Amino acid sequence: MDVSSKGGCRCGRLRFVITTQPLFTSACHCRGCQRMTGGPFSLSIGIPTPGFRVVEGEEVLGGTDHNFGHRFCGYCLSWVFTRPPGIDAFVNVRTTMLDDVPPEPPFIETCTAERLPWVQTGARYSFPAFPEMEEWGELVEAFAVSRA
Repeated sequence: MDVSSKGGCRCGRLRFVITTQPLFTSACHCRGCQRMTGGPFSLSIGIPTPGFRVVEGEEVLGGTDHNFGHRFCGYCLSWVFTRPPGIDAFVNVRTTMLDDVPPEPPFIETCTAERLPWVQTGARYSFPAFPEMEEWGELVEAFAVSRA
């Protein structure tokens, strides 16, 4: 992924820019993500908050549980990114919303206990649930080293 990337929702009314390197890439296999995407998992890129900006359109808070911080296009309701509550360090951008989707598999996969049995992502690190908070520092560091 380039340091400067652009993306947007399905209809194109909500657009964003990314101006920094990602902290990680991931796939989440939880049932909530399966239901929100209509697929076997959601793909995300963790972007440091100062490096992410919506430049066009209206984002709306939504999803079945507003406490997760999921943001959607106000028009087509595509799930574009998440601002996890209580975590100001990064924005979780849906990888497939990038104009140029990176070809690499996700680095981390979470909630594999809920993974559909036929799904394989090629992720380097797998977790049956979400990693513990103290594990994220090592994962971010390992991701940076893998990209060097």
